[in-house]
Amino acid sequence: MSGIKIAPSILSADFARLGEEVRAIDEAGADYIHIDVMDGHFVPNITIGPDVVKALRPHTKKTFDVHLMIAPVDPYIEGFAKAGADIITFHPEAGAHPHRTVQSIKAAGCKAGLSLNPATPLEFLWPLLPDLDLVLVMSVNPGFGGQSFIESQLERIAIIRERIDALGLPIDLEVDGGINNETAPRAIAAGATVLVAGTATFKGGPAAYAPNIKGLRGA
Repeated sequence: MSGIKIAPSILSADFARLGEEVRAIDEAGADYIHIDVMDGHFVPNITIGPDVVKALRPHTKKTFDVHLMIAPVDPYIEGFAKAGADIITFHPEAGAHPHRTVQSIKAAGCKAGLSLNPATPLEFLWPLLPDLDLVLVMSVNPGFGGQSFIESQLERIAIIRERIDALGLPIDLEVDGGINNETAPRAIAAGATVLVAGTATFKGGPAAYAPNIKGLRGA
């Protein structure tokens, strides 16, 4: 499949120099900048909020792919949109009315994505699919970087790809978790079009970012 997009996750960047890191992965060929937002409640970790996203926005014109792992999610959509998010992705478990959340994201001027944890039933996705711009399949349990790829998610990626293609929808199918040069080809073969990669992108320091991204894209 051609046109694979690489979305480095800044969760694996040097937080002491995030602006520089974002500029570096931009120059290295990143397509999206993947920003993991965690609240210590919906997932067992705490990362960043809208103010950090706003501070990073001037450092790149690349798409800010903001993944909200927070609950409740609805009260924070406008804040992240105003901070500079281009895509806002949420989990169906993070609010009582997922369709309303999609509408709120669109009303805020952003593209809408739905994220599925490894155990989230696909039935959550199907009614929302025609209204989405992105589907994110988590190939690890969310909350921490550096985890191993869960192989069972390949079948789910393939099922979602088949449904997207059958409906003729222009939806990004993104995979996040344990993506590296070994797992990337399998995710792409299953139907992924966007690869989120933290450790695999940022390993080796700034001089390695371009070859790391090129290696993932070449998968």
